[in-house]
Amino acid sequence: MINNRENMSVSERLISSRQNRQLDEVRGRMIVTACALIMIAASVAITIFLGVKGLQSFLVNGVSPIEFLTSLNWNPTDADPKYGVLPFIFGSFAVTILSALIAAPLGIAGAIFMTEIAPNWGKKVLQPVIELLVGIPSVVYGFIGLTVLVPFIAHFKSSGTGHSLLAGTIVLSVMILPTITSISADAMASLPKSLREGSYALGATRWQTIRKVLVPAAFPTLMTAVVLGMARAFGEALAVQMVIGNTRVLPESLFDTAGTLTTIITLNMGHTTYGSVENNTLWSMGLVLLVMSFLFILLIRYLSSRRKV
Repeated sequence: MINNRENMSVSERLISSRQNRQLDEVRGRMIVTACALIMIAASVAITIFLGVKGLQSFLVNGVSPIEFLTSLNWNPTDADPKYGVLPFIFGSFAVTILSALIAAPLGIAGAIFMTEIAPNWGKKVLQPVIELLVGIPSVVYGFIGLTVLVPFIAHFKSSGTGHSLLAGTIVLSVMILPTITSISADAMASLPKSLREGSYALGATRWQTIRKVLVPAAFPTLMTAVVLGMARAFGEALAVQMVIGNTRVLPESLFDTAGTLTTIITLNMGHTTYGSVENNTLWSMGLVLLVMSFLFILLIRYLSSRRKV
């Protein structure tokens, strides 16, 4: 009888333990599903809200979408108001692409140095620097650019201050460099050792292995790192606002002042009446910014998928 009771007790404990594990798994799935649904709902809600607000200037106020996107004249307070945002669209694309052209090669090269050239002391030196740069607020980048970079650029201009498209590009390239470097380093470190060993076994040098084997294998993730950096640059407002000049004209060179969608929105939103034509056009600029970000990310993902190994 005692043995039977002990066997029943052990069996009951096993059944209870199995039931507890099943309940824990169900709870875990419910929590994860709820979090995913909240994220999806928040994203959809933001998109719908921005879409509704952004379309009011066209549907309610009668602003021409073609003029809005193609006109070079932005003067909403004039007797004959103009709502052309092409200079700001150009400025947003210009600082984003130019900053990526500077930061992407440096970030990927730094990641290769950390993981392939000097993996021991490279991480000890570069990793703390990257973490420090990530933690610096954008206003600090803007203030440093305003006090150091802008006066330096002014020495190379015949007139005016150093506020320019070039200043905004350099500030943004420094800001997105840690993001690109960190993700690229993780991408290179996650590659299997068999790729390196197989390449070396075939007689390839270290540089040939990096250039023809490792970088192509990690290319999609490297492009993701660049996209994330560009997304930050595309949506940055404060640091760019402090150094770019915030003018309403299309820049003709890197030394000319310019404006971006984000800087014009932040500068003017607080000075408009909610529901006015100017206020609604600023919401339309936000909608354009959102659509451009979506299209830009889709384009980069398409390009990266073409190089998968």
